[in-house]
Amino acid sequence: MTGLHDITKLHAEGHPVAKGEPILELRGLQKKYGAVEALKPANITFLSGEVHAIVGENGAGKSTLIKLLTGVIRRTSGEVFWCGKSVQLATPTEAIARGINAVHQEVVLCRHLTVAANMFLGDEIQANGLMRKRAMTEAAQAVLDDLGFNLPAGALLSDLTIGQQQLVATARAAMRGTQFLIFDEPTAYLTRQESAQLFRLIRRLQSEGVTIVYISHRMEEVFELADRVSVLRDGTHVGTRLIGETNDAELISMMINRTIEQIYHKEHLPIGETIVETRGLSGPGFDDISLSVRAGEIVGLYGLIGAGRSEFALGLYGRQPVSGGEIFWQGDKVKIANERKAMDLGIALAPESRRDQGLCLNLPIGLNINLPIFDRLTKGLTINRRREIENADKQISDLKIKTPTRRVLASAMSGGNQQKIVIGKWLSHGAKLFIFDEPTVGVDVGTKAEIYRLFARLLEQGAGIILISSYLPEVYELSDRLHVFRQGKLVASHTYRSASHEEVLTQAIGV
Repeated sequence: MTGLHDITKLHAEGHPVAKGEPILELRGLQKKYGAVEALKPANITFLSGEVHAIVGENGAGKSTLIKLLTGVIRRTSGEVFWCGKSVQLATPTEAIARGINAVHQEVVLCRHLTVAANMFLGDEIQANGLMRKRAMTEAAQAVLDDLGFNLPAGALLSDLTIGQQQLVATARAAMRGTQFLIFDEPTAYLTRQESAQLFRLIRRLQSEGVTIVYISHRMEEVFELADRVSVLRDGTHVGTRLIGETNDAELISMMINRTIEQIYHKEHLPIGETIVETRGLSGPGFDDISLSVRAGEIVGLYGLIGAGRSEFALGLYGRQPVSGGEIFWQGDKVKIANERKAMDLGIALAPESRRDQGLCLNLPIGLNINLPIFDRLTKGLTINRRREIENADKQISDLKIKTPTRRVLASAMSGGNQQKIVIGKWLSHGAKLFIFDEPTVGVDVGTKAEIYRLFARLLEQGAGIILISSYLPEVYELSDRLHVFRQGKLVASHTYRSASHEEVLTQAIGV
């Protein structure tokens, strides 16, 4: 049976340099767009067979660096040395030919093709001028099985989750004979199990001498995987550290000139009256959930993927039906049959998948922000243009959304700015209860700090927050009350910092 090793033999030309020796060197690498320096002259050396992490805020220059290394854009000045020889890396074709590949945060494959067709895209197996689809499917399945990815090679890519599509992109890169593989926020949409599969593959590739460049906002992943870490800030290479000679505090300080305490700054505000209470609420994926949220407090929901947290939130919001239990809104029993009822009460949901469920990507930022309140901006059939502009511009300014104009499409914004747009539209609505489901996935630590400060503003205004997060430090440090979910049940509850990280994680896993 064909496996990963057999496929990569077709592409690889042998490893270019000995493990631990420089494979790629950047000397004064610079990229300018007019007068703007997206990447200031950088000197970074990548060693063969190492995992080299790159960290930095959005806008720090990480994306520019990826595009330069993969030949998507050309450098303004500086030199690139591959295996000791000066190279251009002027096109993606040249980069791929040298063994440089990237797995991007947003999957750039063909959703209308099968998994196998995507994996062999550009390298199709042919006979007599015809593609051998069956042979490609069998070979692709063998590679997926060899990697430990439980994915069907014959399925359409569009039928897979975003996380599964990410694994397909990873498998495609791994089987192309890569010597230098870049991962850009690879676990943003992966489950814990899928992340574990990816980490096993990274360690396997590293053991075979492949150099891994790992770009992530998740510090725990950096410290678990990396040998060295380089920090970018405002387009500048601030420095490189051995992973054993640094820590979270130093890296965050290098990235943003702020401390961990400033990132997770917690305002302890007076707790007000109960906004919402559920008693024995049940529905698809969750059962017998009783909890409450009061004005001025953050109620955290923690658990592994599939534990029932998001399903409970969707039931409370009316997006999916409940099968039992009761909901009380400001003391009165209510039935939330749909999202319109939830919105009318004053409930806002910032969903887990902001791109698919929280935004209209093909519409401008201003329209997205005003979507929940166009009825207030309209008289008869006429929209009050002045009020529409004023509200959009106010939210853009207050939330520090980085855009030259409200007319820029939401699809063109970074993940952090997209999250701010989702939040901004509900601020316009004036909701009383905010449900944030994985609000900081794929955003940098600086943007996280801004989002957390926004939470504090909402609480000061008398709102309550339900915070759903798979990132334990986030939900642990911010929640006034923390509820632990497992297999659709609420299995434990804690007040602020009354339990350790280890206790909470043990309860979530069930060991």
